[in-house]
Amino acid sequence: MSRRTDTPALPQRRRFLQVLAGTAGALIVGVRYAEAGDAPVPPAMLGDALYGLGAYVRIDADGNVLIGARDPDTGTGVATSLPRIVADELDADWSRVSVVPLGLGVENGNGEPRWSYGHQLGGTGSSISAAWTDLRQAGALARWLLMQAAARRLGVPADRLRTQGGAVISPDGRRFDYGSLAEAASKVAPPTAPVAVKTPDRYTLIGQPAGDVDARAIVTGQTQFAIDSYFGDALVAVLVHCPWIDGSLVNKDFREAEAVKGVFKVVELKPEPGLLPGETPLAPSVAVLAEDTWSALQARARLKLEWKPGPSGSESSAALEQQATELVSAKTPSAKELAANPASQPIAPTTRVRNDGDVDGMAKKAARRVDATYVQPWLAHATAEPMNCLVRVDKDRAVLVAPTQAPQRAWSVVQRLTGFKPDQIEIRVPRVGGGYGRRLDHDFVAEAVMLAKLADRPVRLLWTREEDLAHDYYRSASVYRLSATLDAKRQIVTWDQRMASASALARRGAPEQRLWTSEVDVNQLPAGLVPNYRSDWYALQSALPRGPHRGMPHVANAFAVESFVDEIANALKEDPLATRLRLLGDARQVPLQGGGTFDTGRLLNVLKLVADRIEWKNWLRTVNGLGIACWHMDGAYVAHAVETSLQGQKLNIERVVCAVDVGRVINPLGLEGQIAGATLDALSAALNLAVTFKDGQPQQRSYKDYPLASMAQLPDAMDVIIVPGDRDPAGASFLAMPTAAPALANAVFRVSAVRVRRLPLMRELLRLL
Repeated sequence: MSRRTDTPALPQRRRFLQVLAGTAGALIVGVRYAEAGDAPVPPAMLGDALYGLGAYVRIDADGNVLIGARDPDTGTGVATSLPRIVADELDADWSRVSVVPLGLGVENGNGEPRWSYGHQLGGTGSSISAAWTDLRQAGALARWLLMQAAARRLGVPADRLRTQGGAVISPDGRRFDYGSLAEAASKVAPPTAPVAVKTPDRYTLIGQPAGDVDARAIVTGQTQFAIDSYFGDALVAVLVHCPWIDGSLVNKDFREAEAVKGVFKVVELKPEPGLLPGETPLAPSVAVLAEDTWSALQARARLKLEWKPGPSGSESSAALEQQATELVSAKTPSAKELAANPASQPIAPTTRVRNDGDVDGMAKKAARRVDATYVQPWLAHATAEPMNCLVRVDKDRAVLVAPTQAPQRAWSVVQRLTGFKPDQIEIRVPRVGGGYGRRLDHDFVAEAVMLAKLADRPVRLLWTREEDLAHDYYRSASVYRLSATLDAKRQIVTWDQRMASASALARRGAPEQRLWTSEVDVNQLPAGLVPNYRSDWYALQSALPRGPHRGMPHVANAFAVESFVDEIANALKEDPLATRLRLLGDARQVPLQGGGTFDTGRLLNVLKLVADRIEWKNWLRTVNGLGIACWHMDGAYVAHAVETSLQGQKLNIERVVCAVDVGRVINPLGLEGQIAGATLDALSAALNLAVTFKDGQPQQRSYKDYPLASMAQLPDAMDVIIVPGDRDPAGASFLAMPTAAPALANAVFRVSAVRVRRLPLMRELLRLL
């Protein structure tokens, strides 16, 4: 079984030179590797070679294979799937592979950063698709070098050789272990043109199930997260942030805090003016620096602080919801009215995202109209691992251990604060305890670096859970107003969608005309399926902090759209599955705005798979509620079916089925776990989670008042159906998020309707008896 090696050692330069001088027989394939003597090296690799973490592939003289995982693993399994892409092309023996998190790959290119590994972004659904070409090439190059070395040894052409299970095999059956060829292969000049990669019929690892390389370490408590990392002389830092991001500190008394034994210093931090959110501290704060966590927390409790609110201090989630409701409910001006006098039309949408056909004109001719409004709350990220960062800033070098989803963005923050050259900044990224988009921002990294510079010592910054929930970049609440008209043949003639929310891109450098892109997708269902389709977005003005959140913009939109499809089915008094099948129509390629196509056949397939598995044929007869929903995004297709029951007033989720089509699957077992996890995450949010603001402050400060779903609330059984495919792989880290919640809502709607209809009938039967 492959394993992950992620506990780095820091050998002294003398140890490094001794090991390097004795190095022999190591094959390194990938990009240039860092030559710094204090680079972190896995202890398991301190034997006969010390080539650290800068190459994708290393093969030593014993035949051990080290493969680097370039993207941060936030629980998405990329630490397994990415190395397996390399290992398959290499024809490595997976049981002899060790996986190492690469950390940030950066070199100095005339003062500018040169990214050694290219894509280094975790938890955004892009890791596999971005890696598919270049990681196969890295593995193929290593295999090519080994075959050239074997060919020279045997005196035969390389194209007469083959590779299998970590060995090159000659025509007469002789096997040469990769370890015996590594030294010679390292001296072969690489080809001038890309090496041919395998054809799919030769895959041995891709498409086969594999357990997570971190699984054993996680369940035995051995995994080292950033929050577990430590430099021997590091101070512990804890913070008290201003309750308002635009507030200020007006009175302070640090004396009692500074008197606590072990306290090193109490300091103020302020956001740097003119910088975008995520590049500087989120809000003014006071930091306690101490020799240990206990002393820091005790001193923090003794701080006497008085904060003054800024403009955000008057905001409330209730008022914002009311504002959003008024916006989406107002009369929409016609195109002619907008053209005549756009400045005098306050009810005009901020952005008309899409406008197909003639919605207003065709709506007047339709036989039936359906309207619905949906409200979704503010959400926090609530990652299992709160924000933290370990940093050491020396005279000419900075070393960070950071739970980041975007190491290159973190580097930018460190570089600005230190002025160091690109290769003077080292960022290590161990397993991340949840990201969900929160760790695409690096306010906590800025805080840690600022504190390390102030203290002139390494700093281990730790946010408390209360600080983590109260000082987040939240997902904005949203209000939807949906209207659809139908003709006499039950076909949807027009679809008019209005959404109001506070853009996650506001004040983040995005042009005003693109602020909608974090809130709604131009190609989301049923765009392209309804001839007269309009999507409007209304911007809420708010100073509350917002940022990227898992599954944006699809999750919120899918809930409204797929719930509304059931409302249409209910108005027509028909099976919601039949409504969806009619809407999707025959299998075909629907052009997408911006390029590409939407394959309705693939969406139809996953929809029918979940319907069959949950026995949708019983939809009308069962006393339980069955709900269904489907969605497509970025070349991937997903559907959910949910069965619920009511026992008195208690809702039970009896069963959940999810089907996904992501094209070629790298690791089916990992994909199944990712789909199940995202489903449970979505159900938890739908059942329990909401952030409310009063006087500009979130009212939820712990898991007690922001409760993740308990095991008792979640289904006992869940089926994941993976559709095999031969297309290039699409992302799946949050693929199951959009449809789980609307399928649940539709199931609850159905079971509630069944209960309402059946109770009067039962009373009548009892009266007759």
